[in-house]
Amino acid sequence: MKLSSELSSFCDRLDYNFENIDLLIEALTHSSLSSPTRPDNQRLEFLGDRVLGLAISQILLEKDKEANEGKIAPRFNSLVRKETCALVAEDLDLGQVLRLGRSEMLSGGRTKITLLGDAMEAVLAAIYLDSSFENTKMIIGKLWQKHIEKAKDDARDAKTALQEWAQSFKYTPPQYMEISRSGPDHKPMFEIEVRLENGAKAVATSSSKRNAQQKAARILLEKMLNE
Repeated sequence: MKLSSELSSFCDRLDYNFENIDLLIEALTHSSLSSPTRPDNQRLEFLGDRVLGLAISQILLEKDKEANEGKIAPRFNSLVRKETCALVAEDLDLGQVLRLGRSEMLSGGRTKITLLGDAMEAVLAAIYLDSSFENTKMIIGKLWQKHIEKAKDDARDAKTALQEWAQSFKYTPPQYMEISRSGPDHKPMFEIEVRLENGAKAVATSSSKRNAQQKAARILLEKMLNE
């Protein structure tokens, strides 16, 4: 089977050429477009989640041979969570090659964190089945490199961490507001502001509301901790 120009470009960005193209197509097919003759990516996503977990575990242990479990665990959690998988997918522009049903496409499925994260894990499983674990681990190391480099000891969910910080000062929970939305419906950009009871605030943008909220929370939390 010959790849379309869009899939060929995606493979170039991924830096991997599939022997079995059907695995790639399955990895990029959402359940909204599945049929008896067209399997969706749910089974591959299940496998990819485990492949990613093992690969990240090994990479972190190899990177810091002295770190104990208490130091490694939060880094691991930050690197395998759905938001990080979606960020990697965004870097690859994976959303543009996702195969979606009409309703999912019209509802902005190409930018949804869950769909992007699941598809990214499915693609990793496809690479694993098409080649080997070591090869998949090498690709994960490249794709996740910037996230691995900036992973901190305390890598909790930023919104949760900010809320816990606010509670420690007996503040009400942080408030999130959508300031603006721009771009076409299939590729929107959201600007989100988070504000604390003491008046402190931060603004961030992303192609998904959830990710913009996470970014804003992280910026504001770092600001509060450094004051």
